[in-house]
Amino acid sequence: MIRLSVLRLPSLRLSSLGLSGLRLPSGRPGLLPPAAAGEPWLMTVIAVLCFLACLAAVAASAADRAAHGWARQLGSEATVQVRPRVGETGDTAAARAAETLAGVDGVEEAAALSRKDAEDLLRPWLGDAVLPDLPLPHLVTVRLKADAPASAVTLSRALAAAGLDATVDDHSLWRGEVERSAALITTLAGAAFLATAFAAAAAIAYATRAGLAAGRGVIETLSLNGATDGRIAWLFQRRFALLAAGAGAIGALLAALLLGFLRFLGGSGGLSQALPIAWGDLLLLSPCPLLAATVALLAARFAAMQVLGSARGKG
Repeated sequence: MIRLSVLRLPSLRLSSLGLSGLRLPSGRPGLLPPAAAGEPWLMTVIAVLCFLACLAAVAASAADRAAHGWARQLGSEATVQVRPRVGETGDTAAARAAETLAGVDGVEEAAALSRKDAEDLLRPWLGDAVLPDLPLPHLVTVRLKADAPASAVTLSRALAAAGLDATVDDHSLWRGEVERSAALITTLAGAAFLATAFAAAAAIAYATRAGLAAGRGVIETLSLNGATDGRIAWLFQRRFALLAAGAGAIGALLAALLLGFLRFLGGSGGLSQALPIAWGDLLLLSPCPLLAATVALLAARFAAMQVLGSARGKG
């Protein structure tokens, strides 16, 4: 029997590692040297990466929510520009157009936009100096039914049948741009999440290699007593998986606190109309510890088996 008392390893039956009934004396916790690979720093790095990944996931969700909300709002409205006939004022033509469109199936409400309302919309951009002399188009705002909205073709035909010269804008161009922007933001957020996961895996793989180098004496002793590479690798897998799970929980908690503060600061509309954070977004943070542990488990397994296999080959 090989004496292992000099290692001061914990009291543990090694039959689970393939060692024939050997018992080690009690001492420091764990078979691996504590903090041999700089685990506190590794835990800090993983926590920061998880924090950033959580923020990226919530930002993607909020941006997607905002974009689809804008798309729905644009799809539920239409704008009509009316050109008055000879001998007809613009206000009269706009009023006739609003009355005509109000009776079309799929239209919930149609109203002529007065000059004062149009000036109010332009005032933040142009100021008060030029507005009185600026020729403004005569517009009619149309609110469509959500369940069965009228199409631009239907509105144009109704206006033509009433003898009105008008152009219908159903905002389809803007709606398409908003939807494409939402898809781009989601893709970028997904790429950011994958980048942080890759960085965490690289850090864990490096720490695993350092841990294997620091604990080479323990590993050789276990190997001499019949422990397989898989069982030795499992020691590192379990160690780094637990470390990553704790770091992931810390990162998710910090992200939740920050997002909760921003949600409370923004009120019912979230932080802003461009980034409407909802309380439900906090549910996106719950898988973070499990995902971090999974990444650590796989990275540690790969690094450990690679190092052990290389050591076997040299031996």
